[in-house]
Amino acid sequence: MKRVSNETKQIIINQFNNGISVASLTETTGIPRSTIYGWLKASHNKSSSKKKPVNKKRILDLESSVTRLTTLVEILQRVFEVERIPTNLRLEEMEKIYGDYNIHNLCDALMVPRSTFYNHIKRNKRTLAWYAIRREELREQNRKIYDDNRQIFVSKKIAAVLKSRGVRVSVEMVRELMKDMGLISIREGAKDDYDKERKKYKNYLNQQFSTTKPNEVWVGDVTYFRFKEKDYYICVIIDLFSRKVVGYKVGIKNSTQLTKSTFKLAYKSRQPTEPLMFHSDNGSNYHSKAYCEYLKSLNVKQSFSRAHVPYDNSVIESFFANMKREELYRTKYNSEKEFRSAVDNYIQFYNEKRPHSKNHYKTPDEKEKDFYSKNDKKSA
Repeated sequence: MKRVSNETKQIIINQFNNGISVASLTETTGIPRSTIYGWLKASHNKSSSKKKPVNKKRILDLESSVTRLTTLVEILQRVFEVERIPTNLRLEEMEKIYGDYNIHNLCDALMVPRSTFYNHIKRNKRTLAWYAIRREELREQNRKIYDDNRQIFVSKKIAAVLKSRGVRVSVEMVRELMKDMGLISIREGAKDDYDKERKKYKNYLNQQFSTTKPNEVWVGDVTYFRFKEKDYYICVIIDLFSRKVVGYKVGIKNSTQLTKSTFKLAYKSRQPTEPLMFHSDNGSNYHSKAYCEYLKSLNVKQSFSRAHVPYDNSVIESFFANMKREELYRTKYNSEKEFRSAVDNYIQFYNEKRPHSKNHYKTPDEKEKDFYSKNDKKSA
């Protein structure tokens, strides 16, 4: 992934602060969620250190600002007579921008009860199912409790607070949502947990992306592409020596089965005879027991990126960015078959015809061909 300017980072942070979700920002910009969450965390820490002292004048200024904004909303609602607009029309307009703004703000602005909006979504089945809607509500509640308590509470404490408010939720659900949102407790034991996790999922590659021969280090990751209201997951493995895609699959779930079957394809195709390292992020589909045991059976050494550090796997991030900008974002597909064929054709083009700067502007296939040709001459 190319370096992003500070100006662009700030624009993305501002969009998030204005209510646009990280998922929407990722889909729009092609920047991984983990990267955006890292920026948001850094921005939060920076702003926290520069907080203005709370005094009577500041409180009065904030109260004045709130009153002004409330008045502006009331004026707009009266001028455009929002209440007189038929509810079904308001619901249709809300559906168009659903996901870009906080649900509470969206309903308040257009004067529609949240229950009415949720029923509209479920009844028409145009977007999220009931379970997904509930998860979104829980995400908002988790975020508020987390921020209101100085980012100290772990999943058990947040679950306890929710239960005290009459919300039925398990600790496992809260933990899953916190992980997805990048919420990490800053309690005193956090460093011990971090050291333990780092030791378990060690980064052996350490951003050393140059190798001396094929099948020495492979890197892999999964990205997603939304087509006709459905997410497709593209799992790719690249050989660092030539930057060649040595294995890939498209699936409808980001699962261990997808990553494992992709590795099987790559391993069967390449049949490496010397020690091999495989580097990925530390997602559950890469450090699951089944996946780790499979790689161990092949004598493959696993290496993992650090949490929220996309540059630890920048080669694969760069590939995904190129594929989306050069193919997926530029084409409107008429069918799933057409989309899958486009992925096949792009990867073939990438390996056989697209020059790579790391290869001194040779294609990945040309780079490997030169290597084996030189070795054959030496052994002759």
